[in-house]
Amino acid sequence: MEPLRIAPSGVGRPATDSNLTTKTPYLGPEPAVQDLPVQEMKESSTAMPAKGKSTGQKTKVFVIDTSVLLHDHNAIRNFEDNRIAIPITVLEELDTFKVGNDTKNFEARECIRIIDRLSKDFTLQDWIPLDNEAEGLMRIVLSTDGHPSGLDAARVFDKKTNDHKILSAALQLQHDAPDMKVVLVSKDINLRLKAKALNLPAEDYKTGKVKDKQHLYSGKTLIEGVDGEVVRKLYVSGQTRKISALGQDRKNNHFYILRNCSSSALGFFSESKRLIERVDKSYAYGIKPKNAEQAFALHAILNPDIHLVTVSGMAGTGKTLLALAGALEQKNRFDQIILARPIVPLSNKDLGFLPGDAEEKVNPYMQPLWDNLNFIKSQFGQNERKFRAIEEMRAEGKITICPLAYIRGRSLSNVIFIVDEAQNLTPHEVKTIITRAGENSKIILTGDVRQIDTPYLDEQSNGMSYVIDRLKGRDLFCHVTLDKGERSELANLANEHL
Repeated sequence: MEPLRIAPSGVGRPATDSNLTTKTPYLGPEPAVQDLPVQEMKESSTAMPAKGKSTGQKTKVFVIDTSVLLHDHNAIRNFEDNRIAIPITVLEELDTFKVGNDTKNFEARECIRIIDRLSKDFTLQDWIPLDNEAEGLMRIVLSTDGHPSGLDAARVFDKKTNDHKILSAALQLQHDAPDMKVVLVSKDINLRLKAKALNLPAEDYKTGKVKDKQHLYSGKTLIEGVDGEVVRKLYVSGQTRKISALGQDRKNNHFYILRNCSSSALGFFSESKRLIERVDKSYAYGIKPKNAEQAFALHAILNPDIHLVTVSGMAGTGKTLLALAGALEQKNRFDQIILARPIVPLSNKDLGFLPGDAEEKVNPYMQPLWDNLNFIKSQFGQNERKFRAIEEMRAEGKITICPLAYIRGRSLSNVIFIVDEAQNLTPHEVKTIITRAGENSKIILTGDVRQIDTPYLDEQSNGMSYVIDRLKGRDLFCHVTLDKGERSELANLANEHL
């Protein structure tokens, strides 16, 4: 078997076009499958289970790629009452990935266990029932050396790879079952393009995807023409109960810019308190917000009623700096500040095995966090109390690094847990992190959902977008999107024009 190579935080086999990580290029109308009547395909992996099929509607068969099962081990249960076909090459690849401590290894082991339980009383060459209410069926399909119709992916692409074996298995199933609609489901964009080139419908795995990436929740709203009395009340007493100023569609744990003709104020609305609180641009460990969005983010980080904060924004908007400054400002409320970052090297090229313990191995990847910490230290003189406090916290292990590979099974109590570059995590990885939260803990996720460094995630399917979309408006959660870069004029120029 050809050895498989994969980036540290990726899933499945790396695509040959690893730069294509966000959007599949439009290649014109998708060709129709031979001998199949044209039908409108219903959404496959996000809709609720159908209770029955209309007369004349063809049965769908979804051929699942390895990248899907390594992304979500429960994927086979998310296809309504349709049929699931798993190429035998996928089983071989799951066997390759089953050993290790990364998320993809955990997903491989869990998926193997699920298939084993389902096949307890059956052979996998028959359609066997799934253990859900949708009454779906599953089987393993084989890949032959030559397709009966003369179309073999290995011959077409002049190379016998696992990708092409999976394509050949799907083509074989399409030929053997002309009464069914065969669709390949893969997280690998290039594999989907190859399938479409061979007249085989293909689509991304949609469960967990944010449906409207153009209108991802920002956490803030500008309201013009607010009653001047509301603004004055906020300035005088720091809060107001005139929540009618927010309109009927007010949102819980949401920030507002309330603007009158001659004045404006920044406010935070909590449904539990039923009032609007004033948001100030106050210092946190020497760092002062430079715009309204940064003030919102720091308010959320410092708010004791908020236990999960997500801060998104492009490079230079101050996400990591604000998270660290806010954590240091609350150092007396927590026992420890834990820093983490997905290990995704530039261009997905691993740096190799590094000497030392776990912390020393991940230190090169954590350098951006240390850079921000050093910037905070530079706000004070070496003899100042806050400067010495940071040094002492590092020496005593109260500011520490935690490799995300070792997070499973831990319970984090009385800590602030900062995860930088969270957009490079899968929904399952983010869930694993958040479910580690114990009593009196706070988790801060920072990242840019438009800057994905792993081959099988995009703006809609990454873990950070998933959390923002699922938890918006919930108690204990708050999100802010930072729009304006504050790193330097040169950085802003690059963001806008390069």
